[in-house]
Amino acid sequence: MYQSDAPVDMVVTLHACDTATDYALYHAIRWGARMIFSVPCCQHELNRQIQSKDYALMTRYGIIKERFSALVTDAIRGNLLECCGYQTQLLEFVDFAHTPKNILIRAVKRDAARQIVPVSVKKKYLGEAERMMEEFHLAPTLYGLLKEDGRIGESIYE
Repeated sequence: MYQSDAPVDMVVTLHACDTATDYALYHAIRWGARMIFSVPCCQHELNRQIQSKDYALMTRYGIIKERFSALVTDAIRGNLLECCGYQTQLLEFVDFAHTPKNILIRAVKRDAARQIVPVSVKKKYLGEAERMMEEFHLAPTLYGLLKEDGRIGESIYE
């Protein structure tokens, strides 16, 4: 793992496969990186986990399940970044006609003095992610890493 005494201004990942994106995002958050640019790839982790009785339509057909899993993975990542103090956008990186792996996660650290994220907003973002995880029986790596070190959960409400 990268170690430095200098502050980290920017973390960039391009097609970090599967949970490698989660580890890169986690370390970027842990380092307090001012900017994060990540183009995820191969969201296999949640594709293997995803299931739902009420929304089986989204998990029944392979191609739909694969695309839905990728979108859910990145939506959860976006919300978790918001909970950790980043203004986050999910953008089209390359036209879908050229590659289905075309989402860029762009996250900019909020200035603590001027852009304090209210507790209610953090609860909203975390709640949305947790409800999606519960509905589809998901345990994303990024969520586990952030929860384990106290960056999300009850501690964010203090």
